[in-house]
Amino acid sequence: MIALRRAAVVVVFVVLLALPSWAAAAGGKVKVMTRNLYLGADLTPATQASSVQGLVDSAGTILAHVDQNDFRVRAKGLAAEILGKKPDLVGLQEAALWRTAPCTENPLPPKAQQVRYDFLQLLLDRLNAGGKRYRLVVSQDEFDFEVWVNTDGNAATAALGCPLGSEINGRLTMRDAILARRGVKTRRARGGPFRTLLQVRPGGVPVDVTRGWTRVDAKVPGAPSLRFVNTHLEAFDNQALNHTNQGADVGNGRIREAQAKELVARGGPAAGARRVILLGDLNSDIATEVKPGDSLAYRAVRRSGFAERSASRPLSCCLNADILTATGGGKRSDFDHKVDHVMTNAPRKVRLVSSSVTGLRPVNGFWDSDHAGLFSELRLR
Repeated sequence: MIALRRAAVVVVFVVLLALPSWAAAAGGKVKVMTRNLYLGADLTPATQASSVQGLVDSAGTILAHVDQNDFRVRAKGLAAEILGKKPDLVGLQEAALWRTAPCTENPLPPKAQQVRYDFLQLLLDRLNAGGKRYRLVVSQDEFDFEVWVNTDGNAATAALGCPLGSEINGRLTMRDAILARRGVKTRRARGGPFRTLLQVRPGGVPVDVTRGWTRVDAKVPGAPSLRFVNTHLEAFDNQALNHTNQGADVGNGRIREAQAKELVARGGPAAGARRVILLGDLNSDIATEVKPGDSLAYRAVRRSGFAERSASRPLSCCLNADILTATGGGKRSDFDHKVDHVMTNAPRKVRLVSSSVTGLRPVNGFWDSDHAGLFSELRLR
């Protein structure tokens, strides 16, 4: 009898030791979030400027809006969104870096270095105030453009030696980035641009609107490993602005469709046999298509085997206001379509536990962004 009891104790002890590995095999939870930070202004007046003077004047309006949409304040609300949900991995879009230089400098190629706003650093400072919580895993520089800026709106007055009524040079560098929560292991962080790009001609100057992707292989404690891919597909595809440098059809969603196909094509950042979580601002959806062709990119990703893993209610796009103050004209009803998505190529192994939308009301006197945030809790097995 004693021998049997000892044998039973040994069996129970062995089972208890094995439980962690059994739990891992059964699956674990991973929390992810996609957040478009809003670069601070609408660039359309500049991209459509028909003259260099018009471009320089538009740049003054854009930089003024960036100042009014103060990211130093908006970063507080964005950090509160992230810290409230505690995602293991965060994909960021429009993580802008705004810099200036004397207007006596030639703005092409862009070289201004005086930082006016570094959205990534400002957000990380807020996230890690009082303790190390999140780290930057990878950041990808994309659209990068510098121009003279007419800050006072008077083309007849300019700083000494500066052209076209300008007082400074302004430079915007757009970035996509991935953050990881403390304790999440990451490796093989990469980023890159798409081959198919929109080309605009602000003031007659041909400029490629570089967009791209970031990715990392990650291991969240208690869950299987995964590949995490973050992207921002072309936004102005339906405005028929000039042409792409790859000769793709202009407008009607064809540029962002080509970019989506690059993501999921063989050898692409979101391709392969491993579990992939793909998220970001796709500027595309089927159920809430705004303009003809808006659904093409999303359809391309779906056809490659990806399935949605996020909420479709409430919708997350987008405030219709130049200024994101609480009194700037933006309202909750502006969020009337979906462009932000969380998707997976392994729907049988990546199940949706819950999903929610953040940033649907102003705080600290500002909306956090023109987008709302999208959060998903997933179970991986």
